[in-house]
Formats: sequence, C-alpha cells, structure tokens
Amino acid sequence: MSLPKISSIETPILQELVATGGTDNLRFLYERLIAYFPQLSDQEISEIRNGKSKNWRNAVQKAGKTLDENGFVKRQHGVWKITEKGKIEVEAETSGFSLTTSNNENLSHINIQERLVEIGESLGFYAETEFEFYDVIWRETPNSQRLSHIFEVQNKGNLDSAFAKLKRAYNAQRSKPFLVLTTERDLNRARNSLSREFQDIEKVVMILTFAQIKQVHQNLTNIAEIIKEFLLK
Repeated sequence: MSLPKISSIETPILQELVATGGTDNLRFLYERLIAYFPQLSDQEISEIRNGKSKNWRNAVQKAGKTLDENGFVKRQHGVWKITEKGKIEVEAETSGFSLTTSNNENLSHINIQERLVEIGESLGFYAETEFEFYDVIWRETPNSQRLSHIFEVQNKGNLDSAFAKLKRAYNAQRSKPFLVLTTERDLNRARNSLSREFQDIEKVVMILTFAQIKQVHQNLTNIAEIIKEFLLK
C-alpha cells in the first residue's frame, strides 16, 4: 500500500473532528479519512473498510499521537476529541482560502466552476462540473472516454486532497491538471505541498487564481463567436 505521509493525515483528522462536532470514535475515523486521499486504490479502500489494513490503522494512530503530543487532540479509550488549540489550527489551515472582495467580487466555488465550463465550451471542448469526484472536466467530445483537462477549485479545504485527485487523473489518462486558488497568497502554500508530497506531477500541474480565471472568461466572452468560427471543421 502506498500510504500518504503521516503529516498529511493530521489536518484531515482535525477537519473530521470539527465536522462531527468535536469528537469521534477512532474506528469510524479510519473509514471517514479515506475521502481525503483519492490516490488510494479500490483494493486498498476495501481493505481499510474491512479492517484488514494494519498499515492504514498504524498511520492514522501515529498521526493522532503527534496531534495529541502537540495539544491539538485528546485521545482516551479510542475516542478522539479536538481541543481549542486544534480548532485554531484548523482555522489557520483554511484561513488562506478566504475570498477577497476587492479582486474577485465574491466569486464562489460554483461561480468559478461555471466560468471554467464556459471557457471550455468557447474553446471547443465538452465541459462538465462535478464529474465523478472532479470539480470540472473537459473532454474532446461528450462521448470521449478520455478526460482532456481536469480542474480542482480550492477556496477552502485540503490541498493534498486536491493534488491527489489531479495526480490520479494524470496517471490514468495523462489529463492536463489545473489547480485554481482563491488568491496569489495561496501560491506558496500550494507549491510547498507539491514539492513535499507530489513531486512527480510538479512540472505538469498548472496553478491559477480566481482572478486569472475571471480575466480569461471575460476576454473569451468578448470573442466567443470568433473563436467558434476558427474551431469549425
């Protein structure tokens, strides 16, 4: 099993504890954390859900131990509880993904998805949102099996999970992967995550901001009809 690094499991644990009201049983966390790591194969997921993956349990437990030692969680008899310090840590992890009204005019995750679809259609692709577990995909035609372009839009949440999805798409079909971030402030964080955990796709992932997508959309909207003429066969 190609497990994620222990450090990359820590933030998802905190996020899951927040989502469950602050407390959860470890035996439920094992399965709930699967969603944060799309790089896990179907067989690996099956083993985790059936309680047959000791390596996964050990990895989660080691991450929990580190969180406990740092004061982010308290563990007692298989029940994990997030502390106030842990809640602050989760907020700090996602605070960089808050929208800035001055540049992005309150553009939301859905707004960016819609613009990516319209950009793709202007360029002659078939575009779709929420395809399987991807935010936006482009294909050459509606019937094409290959996903030409994959977009993950991040205005909050776990960067490693987004990169894992892009890695899966690239490895499966050599799809062109894109990560779209709220602002330029998030670029360093994304690049650090790439260099630590996802070096094998570091050179192929293109990172854009909400403002850049907005600008491309505006420019293409003005010349959409001309572009369509160029693309006619």
